[in-house]
Amino acid sequence: MPVFSAADILLPDFQKTNGTLWSVVACDQYTSEPSYWEEVEKQVGSAPSTLRLMLPEIYLGEGADRIPAIHANMEEALRDILIPHPGSMIYLERTLSDGTVRRGLIGKVDLEAYDYKRGSASPIRATEGTVLSRIPPRVAVRRGAKLELPHVMLLIDDPKKTVIEPLASRKDGRAAYDFELMQNGGRVRGVFLSADAQKEVVRALDALVVPETFGARYGDASLAPLLFAVGDGNHSLASAKAYYEELKEQLGDDALSHPARYALAEIVNLHDDALAFEPIYRVLFDVDADDLLGGLQKYLANLNGTAAPQTIRAVLPGDELFLPVPHPAAQLAVGTLQSFLDAYLEAHPGVGIDYIHGEETVRSLVSAAPGRIGFLFDGMQKDDLFRTVLYDGALPRKTFSMGHAQDKRFYLECRKIAEC
Repeated sequence: MPVFSAADILLPDFQKTNGTLWSVVACDQYTSEPSYWEEVEKQVGSAPSTLRLMLPEIYLGEGADRIPAIHANMEEALRDILIPHPGSMIYLERTLSDGTVRRGLIGKVDLEAYDYKRGSASPIRATEGTVLSRIPPRVAVRRGAKLELPHVMLLIDDPKKTVIEPLASRKDGRAAYDFELMQNGGRVRGVFLSADAQKEVVRALDALVVPETFGARYGDASLAPLLFAVGDGNHSLASAKAYYEELKEQLGDDALSHPARYALAEIVNLHDDALAFEPIYRVLFDVDADDLLGGLQKYLANLNGTAAPQTIRAVLPGDELFLPVPHPAAQLAVGTLQSFLDAYLEAHPGVGIDYIHGEETVRSLVSAAPGRIGFLFDGMQKDDLFRTVLYDGALPRKTFSMGHAQDKRFYLECRKIAEC
């Protein structure tokens, strides 16, 4: 089986189901903003919606109470709402909140070709460090679920734009969906690919990892080919993998033909003009800011690495401090900061942390209550992503975000992951 292939995709009949209310943003967004999810709840009301088929991570601590209802809603959706589209790939155009258009392709990936461990040589690899403690609660949602809904976005390094971009001019597909997304999420339009177009996609993907071409691009013919780098949804894909490994232990070789061997995902070209990489900032809660800053400044001053100088900004209520890092060991400022924060959080178990999109959100959260401090820093250039993963392994967790929160993938397509 190829790493990426057509899937048996399930969708509502959008002549009967309101697409705007059906589709909601990925569960790992707005994790410190309950007002966002409260507004979504009000907007959706009793309408059919993917909101009922997933668990926003802001409520992850309530999983034991919420998961049974989610699983029941999945069964109802299968029975009353979703229509099968066997052997499908969907080309989609997502109009973002700023009016630009990001192109993608929906299909399934083989989890046998994915390994999230640092130093992996698999065709699908994590781009950030995977926090193992974050996997079990997400597996709990998947375990016993009849459906999966993808917010995973996989990146391909296709500077010549040979895989996804040619699909825009094809006229042999039929419409899948076309509607506005809620909460300033832009618009999404999808088209089912013809059988010929699907074959062209598979051929073009294979061409990206031909050894001679791959070696020439990255300067080392001995490198294990990297076809997909996980751009968004790293822990969700890792949870899908962990659940599949559970099934392999239970079913043995029978698991190889189980639908949970695969995961629905969107692939996006790293070189898509609308794809922007933005830093994911940090906010700490219930922390003694003077104690943390004193330790951080001492840590930064004692670094003796050879990476280029960096600057980290500490955000306090009504103030910002610029912290120079003259001799960092990590290539990225986020890596420098995270190495300190990991040790600090382990030594101070009462301190909390969240990973935040947008400078103004950081400032707002810091000002909202005492005992908070935020950190801002320069982000990574997207052209460095594949080379960094190939040579250095996974980046520090939550290094980058592909655009603003409202421009993340919205849940829309579904796929069965249970055999009955």
